[in-house]
Amino acid sequence: MTMETEKLAREWSEITSLVKTYDGVNPSQVTAIFSRLQLQAHSPGFVMLTADNDFIKSHVEHHFVDLIGRAVESVDGVPAAVMLEVDPNQQPPAPQPTPPAPAQQAPAVVPPSAGAPSPAAVPTTGHDALASPAGALASANNAPIEADDTIEPDEPSATGRLGGTTVEMQQYGDGARAEDTPTSHLTFENYVIGDSNRMAYTMAVSVAETPGKSQLNPLFIYGRSGCGKTHLLRAIQNHIHATHPGMTTHYVDSAELLSDYMEASAAHDREKSSFKNFKTRYEDVDVLLIDDVQFLQGKKQTLDIVFQIFNKLTSMGKQVVLAADRAPKNIDIDDRYSSRFNSGGTFDIQAPEVETKLGVIKTFVEEYRRAEHRESFSISNEIQLYIAENSNSNLRELKSAVTKVINQMELFKTDMTVDDVRRLLESHFSGGSFKRLTVADIQKEVEQFYHISHADLVGKKRNRNIMYARQVGIYLSRTLLDLPYNDIGKQFNRDHSTVMYSINCVEDRMKENREYEEEVNTIRQIVQDL
Repeated sequence: MTMETEKLAREWSEITSLVKTYDGVNPSQVTAIFSRLQLQAHSPGFVMLTADNDFIKSHVEHHFVDLIGRAVESVDGVPAAVMLEVDPNQQPPAPQPTPPAPAQQAPAVVPPSAGAPSPAAVPTTGHDALASPAGALASANNAPIEADDTIEPDEPSATGRLGGTTVEMQQYGDGARAEDTPTSHLTFENYVIGDSNRMAYTMAVSVAETPGKSQLNPLFIYGRSGCGKTHLLRAIQNHIHATHPGMTTHYVDSAELLSDYMEASAAHDREKSSFKNFKTRYEDVDVLLIDDVQFLQGKKQTLDIVFQIFNKLTSMGKQVVLAADRAPKNIDIDDRYSSRFNSGGTFDIQAPEVETKLGVIKTFVEEYRRAEHRESFSISNEIQLYIAENSNSNLRELKSAVTKVINQMELFKTDMTVDDVRRLLESHFSGGSFKRLTVADIQKEVEQFYHISHADLVGKKRNRNIMYARQVGIYLSRTLLDLPYNDIGKQFNRDHSTVMYSINCVEDRMKENREYEEEVNTIRQIVQDL
């Protein structure tokens, strides 16, 4: 790096820091967007900046040019002109891998490395989000299937729901369905970026800008419910609609996919082309996005069809994006499916750290101000921090808590203290400080995850899979509850030394095996979200 380049980098850092101090500016937005800009020239009253793509240039022109000019004037002492051009050869900053344990991450919101608008808001619709603030307040093998093929449909859920997701059909003009119509408010621009989701966000942007790249096809994003997976899928869809008008996209939840398959199966006797029509609907697109893939486990026939569609699209260079609440290897499906789903780029969204949750709250309050024209409305920083620290990883629940506070304040036209909010939200959170976990809670989730009985978990059997699960249960009991070894041992019918040995085994294995670490953290998050 030349001395001049170093000088410009220092000056750009100073300008960036100034912009972050201005009222109404979200520092994480500035960090994300300004990392995509480079200062090429600076003299008193003038700066020349380059962006790495048109998208970033346009966003800066609309939202940040005046603020940059103001900062430059503060530095130079004279009014400044800001010029902005695109340099397609400009290299964005390389992404840093997300640390595996969110609870131990440093509090930092770091920019993405692929072109996208700035982060600003939490998901506001779909399975991973709530409605907007105003709405929330108002309503608190490649072989084709031929016509004569006969495949029995998967059995539908008796309740009309699949894995807790209600199947809901919406109709749009000209017969278009909801999943084919972009949800414009779910964009990269209004996605809050933190350590927990930065890598997934970056890869989603990369796919949206250049769909079909082999190293990210398929793109598989996973994480607990409410962490923003649906937002990223919809943001990819919206970005492609805006920047690749000749491309067609199709977003579908696995519940809707299953419903489509069942309808095709039911119509097969009457219309021999029903299966062919079903497949055509999904194969005649450039980008297919399937949400909640985990709900297809146990649905062998549907999975077979999805696998055929998947292979057809990827072999043609078309993009497939998948989302689930767990990694492919942890979905109870045939190895050929999970390995294929894992053949592109697989990235997780971990539990949001407090800083990200604070960003979500601040953005939600700001959206409420704009929607309701209540510019003077505010929630104290102490209350925002209290909600962020006591909510779990589900951002829907977080926003629901904020909505509850807003309703209370607006209804009684009064401010609230932290004690008031504590009483108001005492039974609201499903996790956080209001939930007292027990060893029994942990044992139940471990048993379900590893498909073993409670009698086996605490019994004398020493089968490898049972010992494996038992050690995880003991480890989580120690790390989540901080109970004495003897107390944990009593719950597992083990002595003090066995408990210590089990904990050490898990810790050593987690250090040596990234997949094992991920598996344990997945169970940990399931327990914490109870």
